[in-house]
Amino acid sequence: MNIIVCDNYSELSKTAAGIVAEAISGKKTCLGLATGSTPEGMYDCLAELYESGKCDFSGVVTFNLDEYYPISPDHPQSYRYYMNRRLFNRVNINKSNTHIPFGLAPDPELECAEYERQIAGAGGIDLQVLGVGANGHIGFNEPGDELMPLTHLTELSKSTIKANSRFFETVDEMPKKAITMGIKTILTSRRIVVLVSGAVKHEALKKLFEGKITASWPITFLNLHNDVTLICDRGAYNGTS
Repeated sequence: MNIIVCDNYSELSKTAAGIVAEAISGKKTCLGLATGSTPEGMYDCLAELYESGKCDFSGVVTFNLDEYYPISPDHPQSYRYYMNRRLFNRVNINKSNTHIPFGLAPDPELECAEYERQIAGAGGIDLQVLGVGANGHIGFNEPGDELMPLTHLTELSKSTIKANSRFFETVDEMPKKAITMGIKTILTSRRIVVLVSGAVKHEALKKLFEGKITASWPITFLNLHNDVTLICDRGAYNGTS
């Protein structure tokens, strides 16, 4: 595992954007993308690189890790809305090449199977960008006794609902489920870049660095992959704000 410790969040964002920009430079690339607050700075940096002519998304295909369920794609807190606002509307990507689970799918199991088929049809994910929850979740693979390998519908943990409900008007408005890539789907990516920011994520990093693999800390499954780059700020690395 390649570990990059940045002095602050700004440096983390620029470093991550540089890796993504290099990965898509001059070739067709399949990107796995994350949402949440941590990647926001990276998306801003990527938009700036595109505007300055240093980044080209014309050959890029994307698959997002997850989406709330049920939620409309045009809901301001849906991940489709997030990705359009944060990145897709700001660069020269073909929207038909961007994939996010459909939050209003009448048959979520069928939607999950179709998502796996689409990823395989694109040749698999070349570079997967991940964030990490304070409880160690990656995607919406929450801590538990067991983890699902492929894209699936999952119940969100109480801690995730509490953390994410701040984006909704009320806790009741926030969906209690999500469609998410599974652990195997994530680990099948050829390269993985993990972004970790803030002291609240320090415990998750400690578990990753211990080298043990446990469903109680889904982040630990990244120890099974042979090409992981971890980009963290000093708050996350040292456990200080």
